[in-house]
Amino acid sequence: MVADFLKRFSSFLKRFNLRIGDIPLWLAGLIIAVMWIAPFVWMVSTSLKPPKEVMTKEIQWLPRTVVLDNYKKVFEYPVLRWAWNSLVVASTATALGVLFGAMAGYALARLNFPGNRWLFAILIASLMIPAEMTIVPMFVGFLKAGLANTYFALIVPAIPNVFSVYIFRQFFLGMPDELEDAAQIDGANRFQIFWQIALPLARAPLLAATILLFTTNWNAFLWPLLIVFEERMKTMPVGIAAFTPVVGTHTQLEGFGIAMAGVTLLSLPSLLIFFILQRYFIEGISRTGIKG
Repeated sequence: MVADFLKRFSSFLKRFNLRIGDIPLWLAGLIIAVMWIAPFVWMVSTSLKPPKEVMTKEIQWLPRTVVLDNYKKVFEYPVLRWAWNSLVVASTATALGVLFGAMAGYALARLNFPGNRWLFAILIASLMIPAEMTIVPMFVGFLKAGLANTYFALIVPAIPNVFSVYIFRQFFLGMPDELEDAAQIDGANRFQIFWQIALPLARAPLLAATILLFTTNWNAFLWPLLIVFEERMKTMPVGIAAFTPVVGTHTQLEGFGIAMAGVTLLSLPSLLIFFILQRYFIEGISRTGIKG
């Protein structure tokens, strides 16, 4: 019996190309994955529960009675308008952030100019500066310029992204010099080399940066909360925050279900983009190892 178990276990390991030493790592990863997905499952489950099932003595991972009332109440608010605002802001800021990140990353990786490494070091060091330190002067500046409650105010501060620059720089560092040399012999300038050779080769980091930036911009809360005063210009995170039981107008139990329904809707675009492009995301991140 033991021999049969060991034989089956060995066959299982070979099937998934695993070794005995890999088992603890996989078990740890499985535990972390379960811990990560449990709150998401609870969120979706709560959004489908009637108020009387939201808080119970026993844990109910799945609703006994599935209802869509919470989602109907969410759509009584201008959620579609909020979603449109978030889509416009996140898409535009992501597209420009990826483009400028690729251009800056290419310049830092392929152009030898004085202070190249120092400039990159300063960019990386800027990640240690909390965003809250820059929000107040930026808010005052936009307010004095009369740009509050505009797409411009929501998009422009989200465009610069150091991590996007880092991803592209690390990728372009590994690009063969022969490609650029051949292009220069054919008469191509730096701008043409970037658009026609470097950028098409950077599909993996481009998609990785797109996922990271879109998720960040879609879920941005603090800056849109400060710079937007009108209902029509709210983004999804700011609008959904009104559903919390503490500040909402609903009863506490009903408020929890509505809040979970709103947050579920908020999380869907980021999850869909990640699941569709996850292979390219992993490839892009794995190819940005630290190089010279």
